[in-house]
Amino acid sequence: MTDAEKQVLLAALHAEYAAVYAYGVIAAYAAPDRTRLIAEAGAAHRARRDTTIDTLKTAGVSVPPPDAAYLTPFPIDDPIPAARLAATVESDTAIAWRAVIEGLDSTASTQVRRLALDALTECAVRLATWQSILGANPPTIPFPGRAQ
Repeated sequence: MTDAEKQVLLAALHAEYAAVYAYGVIAAYAAPDRTRLIAEAGAAHRARRDTTIDTLKTAGVSVPPPDAAYLTPFPIDDPIPAARLAATVESDTAIAWRAVIEGLDSTASTQVRRLALDALTECAVRLATWQSILGANPPTIPFPGRAQ
């Protein structure tokens, strides 16, 4: 694994750390009928975090711990901002995973490519779900993970 690949994977790990934290905040303020969706998304980010940690450790990379807390980009005080935060989280993680895909060179392992592609795809699907909940039309965006 090249240094550039390690850096983009570490950046994706930091995005996953932030996502796991954010889904705790989202859960505290979300509409009650979103409990299952939030639990599934939080679990998916925890699983992706753990897989990323394992991948980095296998490559001999020292894995930093998560920050103690993360700031939200806007106040979260009711279900609408909570849903907006979920969409923001999914967009941010999609951007991080797309950067991993773009940062891989021709010698990158199939496992790392699959990890990044699966992560980007999952983030894009969850983003579309949250965009739909928020009433975005259309709920999808072209080229998920591209910085807007």
